[in-house]
Amino acid sequence: MTLPDSTRPRAVVCLSGGMDSCVCASLAARDYDVYALHFSYGQRTEARELRSAEEVARIVGVRELLPLRIDLFRRIGGSALTDTSIAVPVAGDEASIGHEIPVTYVPFRNAHFLSAAVSWAEVLGAKTVFIGAVEQDSSGYPDCRPAYYEAFNRLIETGTKEGDIRIVTPLIELRKSEIVRLGVELGAPFHVSWSCYSGETVACGVCESCILRLRAFRDAGATDPIPYAIA
Repeated sequence: MTLPDSTRPRAVVCLSGGMDSCVCASLAARDYDVYALHFSYGQRTEARELRSAEEVARIVGVRELLPLRIDLFRRIGGSALTDTSIAVPVAGDEASIGHEIPVTYVPFRNAHFLSAAVSWAEVLGAKTVFIGAVEQDSSGYPDCRPAYYEAFNRLIETGTKEGDIRIVTPLIELRKSEIVRLGVELGAPFHVSWSCYSGETVACGVCESCILRLRAFRDAGATDPIPYAIA
């Protein structure tokens, strides 16, 4: 592995291994020495997501990947991603996605991820935390709204030693097809990313995450390189 470039600033990236975080990590790696966090939180596809995060990190040149495991979301339940008694729904009409918060929403999840990322950034001396949150063409999760990150940055100002770490969301106003195009331009390793809520060998092709991803590639005029059971 090459040594970190001391002339470049450090950044922490929240890396799920999904399409958006894959592009976000690729974008951050252009200008920063990247240190990535990945969370296993009891989600159905946690083993598959960790493999994807590891591969994305390797390909884009992440300096260190810190995998963390937290059990609270599985124990709290309330989400189809962490509670096996709640089925992952088959997506309905594409046009209806995002109008209601779906059962795949994990309550206040991103606050936990960001808190850990900011803690690590303080230790590393990193002033920037990247997260691939997206508001457009999304499932409508409340912790993916711009106001959420604006509020979190105010919290960081008052709750950290120097108060100068900032969360940035470079994809939040982009449509999913624009994210695909940006990823193609950056050479983002889409082929090792994973977005499906339920499949670990092949993506199901029918959950909201798969539907949004497939539509994004289609609208971008690109081919999604991962395997699907139904597409």
